[in-house]
Amino acid sequence: MDNEISDGLPPAREIPAAFTASLRSWWHVGEKESAIAEERLLRRLPFFRSSTQTAEPSEPVIATSSRVHLSKRNHYLNMLAIKSTSPSPTAPPPAVVLHGYGAGLGFFFHNFPPLANWAARRGTSVFALDWLGMGRSARVPFTVKAKRDDVPARVAEAESFFIDSLEEWRSKMKLPKMTLVGHSLGAYFSVAYALKYPDRVHRLILLSPAGVPRGPNYTELSRELTDHGDDRPHPDRSMATKGRIHNIREKQKENKRQETRTRRLLTYLWEEGWSPFQVVRSTLFWGPMLIGKYSSRRFSGLSPEETRDMHDYIMNITLAKGSGEYCISHILEPGAHARMPLVDRIHALRKDLPVTFVYGDQDWMDPVGGEESLRRLKKAGNTNGKMYIIEDAGHHVYLDNTDAVNQLLVDELDH
Repeated sequence: MDNEISDGLPPAREIPAAFTASLRSWWHVGEKESAIAEERLLRRLPFFRSSTQTAEPSEPVIATSSRVHLSKRNHYLNMLAIKSTSPSPTAPPPAVVLHGYGAGLGFFFHNFPPLANWAARRGTSVFALDWLGMGRSARVPFTVKAKRDDVPARVAEAESFFIDSLEEWRSKMKLPKMTLVGHSLGAYFSVAYALKYPDRVHRLILLSPAGVPRGPNYTELSRELTDHGDDRPHPDRSMATKGRIHNIREKQKENKRQETRTRRLLTYLWEEGWSPFQVVRSTLFWGPMLIGKYSSRRFSGLSPEETRDMHDYIMNITLAKGSGEYCISHILEPGAHARMPLVDRIHALRKDLPVTFVYGDQDWMDPVGGEESLRRLKKAGNTNGKMYIIEDAGHHVYLDNTDAVNQLLVDELDH
């Protein structure tokens, strides 16, 4: 990590419930605080070593955090690297975990331990990245030069901002191939990357992927800001059947009909091209309190201390300078459907590429797109497609039902 952090990390502030506390939190937001907030989450991993800590050579895996600088000036990607201390000559390609819109690698802190065990057992590595312009990666200017009515050019330019930086990172890391584990918009970019760089992808695991289906639109974007987390005991996963997919779609239809005024307002702002993070930043001192309401509700399944640490992390990356978040209006149409849906492009993936779709049974991403994608893959000659439904999980499947998703990830990586 470029900014060295002392061993004694200060505890995260309480989630602000009043203006004065929100003002104090806003005042302390910054790059140093963002690094501390991320390290608090990563230090929950017993195998993580900061720049001030010494690794024991007897440990099966060691995780470190760093910046990987790219060729353009001031461009870099924030990276967590989990590496086996006994690399195997027959190791499978490393897994690369890629977050969704406006999130960061810290969101996966509950998923890293089983992935690290997999890396140790197979003698390989696991990486997690922040997309360029998001998380703690470089917040460089995001611009699209294509004309507004040239949709293919706009989409290609917006996608390239992210996937070309991922390709440059792969090249710098000297990785011949990798398995991409992407969530939401990160899953969308993972498919776009596999289409552009087909020989570099070993497997795709798509967690609640964005941008897959065409209309009618039952995707419920506003639920990202209004849904509650789930703290109930979790059963396992199940294969996606037509009946399960139909039930999820029917629930989405009903929720769409019953949208509250708040949800309609949030959806309207999104459709008008506002970044949700731009809205929060525009509230200035009230921002930390608004983020606190989201953190407390959405991550209620975490312990109080974990929720507080997550809030501090989310607050710092949300209030950072806007950058990659502005891609959204170029990639998604009003209503959150992709301008160039993956379902219409997925047939062009490499014929032998395994592709796994994963949705929560309470997801606001429409699973019908995944179902249709599997049909199109099969028609194109790719019979390596699968789709799972995770019980008692919403859009953040990896956090809502951690055990089921962790087991699924390891099972898929071992295939």
